[in-house]
Amino acid sequence: MKSSSLIIDTHACTLCRLCVSACPLGALSTGDEGVVVDERCNLCSACLDACPVGAMSIQCTGGSAREMPSLGEASDDIWVYAEHRRGKPAGVSFELLGAARRLARGPAAVAAVLLGHEVAGLAEDLITAGADRVYLVEDPELKDFRDEPYTHAMAEMIREHRPSVVLFGATSQGRSLAPRLAGRLKTGLTADCTGLEISEDGLLQQTRPAFGGNIMATILTRRARPQMATVRPRVMKRLEPDPSRAGEVIRPEVSRPFSSRTELLEFIEETETVNLEDADIIVSGGRGLANPKNFDMLRDLARELGGALAASRAAVDAGWVPYSIQVGQTGKTVGPKVYIAAGISGSIQHLAGMSSSDIIVAINKDADAPIFKFATYGIVGDLFEVVPALIAEIRARRSRG
Repeated sequence: MKSSSLIIDTHACTLCRLCVSACPLGALSTGDEGVVVDERCNLCSACLDACPVGAMSIQCTGGSAREMPSLGEASDDIWVYAEHRRGKPAGVSFELLGAARRLARGPAAVAAVLLGHEVAGLAEDLITAGADRVYLVEDPELKDFRDEPYTHAMAEMIREHRPSVVLFGATSQGRSLAPRLAGRLKTGLTADCTGLEISEDGLLQQTRPAFGGNIMATILTRRARPQMATVRPRVMKRLEPDPSRAGEVIRPEVSRPFSSRTELLEFIEETETVNLEDADIIVSGGRGLANPKNFDMLRDLARELGGALAASRAAVDAGWVPYSIQVGQTGKTVGPKVYIAAGISGSIQHLAGMSSSDIIVAINKDADAPIFKFATYGIVGDLFEVVPALIAEIRARRSRG
């Protein structure tokens, strides 16, 4: 097996030490013989970008330089993986099309990649949501999502058309497909992004929480293409559908067979009354509920409002409610029209999962709770008095017609 190493041209090197400063691991130093590399080097190529004279390179021990795709090899196009489940589109796909339209510059086209069987009817919806093109591949073997055939089809199309950016939802499908695809294409992938921007030099700035949500890191893929990211649902805003938009549906030739080592034995539809990620109104409880039985009060409020129940990590870790309704960095990301936070202090981790809500109503007896800095409306008071009063008022108004 070939291994790679950092090669330094001592004749070209000027000992400017810019590479030493750029190394994030402190693996470079200068000595009597020039720049010295120690065992901490992981070939991240930061020094290659910093060197002003091109004195550094990464090579295989067999003698051939490591292939690093140039920026010029990719088009400016932005692709979105159009996720669906047996023909039912995922909302995050439309959100990503809205984000792609905002990111597109100049001649860049926004394209949706639609894989499946008998799903051509979704193409028009994708165009009205912002796609200029829809790459449609239909085959009975693609009816249900499976990693291997979907990776095979997308890899062939990306190699053929060379988009600059490919976006996926940070869903079970996206989190499974995107890493496999990045590995096959030998490119980078940033997971669970909460922000996307295009820099002046055309690089995708991919922002995500890091170090337990205590900082927001912005990540760049400087050399390899495409630039790939998974994005949390309900973080990006979808565009209003425009039925007048015209787009092109392309049916590319993709080689077969779509082999897979897995077989889908049964497909069970979700039976939740209100899907948390799709809910327009969410009532969420935290540590301030003090007892699992007190979540019944929030369930009543959510039911009266036609919304869904959610919780912070503190309530889930305490065993009061299941993980499936946790909102936050390590839970679900939501963006309802109204988010009611009862007994939630407002940690950075929780805010990462609900800060894109249109209206945030905070109920907390601690006037200094961080949640109030982000709330649209704040109620400083005992939630055990405030929530029952809200329920009573809603029922009274409903009875008055």
